[in-house]
Parts: sequence; C-alpha cells; structure tokens
Amino acid sequence: MATNLALDDELIEEARKAGGHKTKKDAVTAALQEYVRRREALRILDLFGRVEMDPGYDHKAERRRKRS
Repeated sequence: MATNLALDDELIEEARKAGGHKTKKDAVTAALQEYVRRREALRILDLFGRVEMDPGYDHKAERRRKRS
C-alpha cells in the first residue's frame, strides 16, 4: 500500500544511519515495529497490580511440562 507522508528528511537519515538501514523505508518500518513493541509492553505494565496471582502456581514446573 503506497502512502505519502511529509517526514523530516534529516530525522529519517539519522534513524537510517543509527539503525544501519539501507533505505528510508527500512528505517521507517523498523521504527514502526519498535513503536508497536514498546506500546504493547506498556500495556502489559499497566496490568501490574491489577491481576491477582495464584500463590500456588509453580511457574518452574510449568516450564518443565511437556507440550504436545
């Protein structure tokens, strides 16, 4: 999908160099992916203190459990 955006050329070039990207498109795509990951992580952090944990849950045993 083609999209036309008015972006700061200097900022895009700085991001391209900082990330070692070959093209502006690669730099913008990487920046958007990082933005989405960061926002998802922040949503998870918002759950701290809101989710009641089961004191009997053994996370180590769950890791050892074989998956089918």
